[in-house]
Amino acid sequence: MADMSPLFRRSDPPAPQDRLVTLVRKPGCHLCDDAQVVVEKVCAELGVRWEQKDITEDRELYEKYWEQIPVVLVDGAQHTFWRVNEDRLRRALTG
Repeated sequence: MADMSPLFRRSDPPAPQDRLVTLVRKPGCHLCDDAQVVVEKVCAELGVRWEQKDITEDRELYEKYWEQIPVVLVDGAQHTFWRVNEDRLRRALTG
């Protein structure tokens, strides 16, 4: 198997502690508050780092996501928006 081309080798997913979840939100958003509860819970259980970014303070995020708030990114890639499913986020971080 060591001689197998890198094109055909399956790479292991990053360990949860090497992942980063970003919650893109805005002040006064009840869906954002709900999303944060889920993100905090799942990340705490798995030992995943997470951060939040305020869409009102970042023009690029505003232009990209203003209609989808809240948005959850996993390692910089969009995972979901509006409602965060706890099981789906957990699978994304462990699978």
